[in-house]
Amino acid sequence: MNESQLEQISAQLFGAWNDASTITPLTENYPDLSIAEAYKIQELLVASRLNAGSRIIGRKIGVTSKAVMDMLGVNQPDYGTLLDDMSFERGATIDTGTLVKPRAEGEIAFVLKKNLQGPGVTAADVLAATEGVMACFEIVDSRIADWKIKIQDTIADNASCGVFVLSDRLVSVDNLNLYSCGMVLEKNGEIAGLGAGAATMGSPVNAVVWLANTLGALGIELKAGEIILSGALSAMLDVNEGDFFRMEIGGIGECSVRFG
Repeated sequence: MNESQLEQISAQLFGAWNDASTITPLTENYPDLSIAEAYKIQELLVASRLNAGSRIIGRKIGVTSKAVMDMLGVNQPDYGTLLDDMSFERGATIDTGTLVKPRAEGEIAFVLKKNLQGPGVTAADVLAATEGVMACFEIVDSRIADWKIKIQDTIADNASCGVFVLSDRLVSVDNLNLYSCGMVLEKNGEIAGLGAGAATMGSPVNAVVWLANTLGALGIELKAGEIILSGALSAMLDVNEGDFFRMEIGGIGECSVRFG
C-alpha cells in the first residue's frame, strides 16, 4: 500500500473521530492491509489530532487477554496513543453523543516518574520508573462500523481509543501486589465484572514491559509524567446514555463515571 492510500485512510478515520461516525472496516476494503501499515495509519491519524491542537499524555495497551487475542487471531497486544482531550476526572459525566458505540473497561493506570526505553526493559525497570498507579476506566470506542474489527482495524483506529477516566488517588507500587489485586466493577449499582491484575498478561507490569520494549524498538521512549493504561481486568461492558459505572481495585482505590 502506498503512502497516498495510507494518508487517505487516516483522513477518513480523522473525519470519523471528529464527527463521532463510522467507516467500513478497513480489512473489508483492503484485505491485504498489514499490521505495519495499520500502525502507520495510526501514526498519521495521531499526527492529525496533534495538528488540530491535541497533546500526547501517554499510551494505552490493548488486546492483553488471551480471549481477545484469540478473537482477533493474534498472539500479541497492540498499543495506541493517549491525548489530553481524552482524559476525564473521577466522577465525570461524559456525553455519549461525542462517542460512537462506547464500551467500558476497568484497568490499572501507571504514572511514570522516569523515562523508559527498550529494548531490554524488565519488570523491575518498570516498577522503578513508576511514580504510582491509579484505578481507571478506559472507555473504548470504534470508528469501524458495528465493531466489526480485525487487529489491523483496531490498530489503525488508534487501538480503539475513546476516552478514559482516572481516579483521584495515586498509590505507590511499593509493597503492592499487582498480580493478585482484585477488581469489582459495578454497572448501575449491580456487579457486572470481576477481575484481577493477573488478567492482564499475567500482570499489568508485564504489559508495560511489552510496551516499553515494543516502542523502544521503534525508537520511541515512554516519558516521565506519561500515563500508561495497562489493559482490561475483565470483559468490556456496553455503555448507554444514563449509565453509571463504579469500580474498585484492592489496594489501589476506586473510580466512577456517568454517561449523559
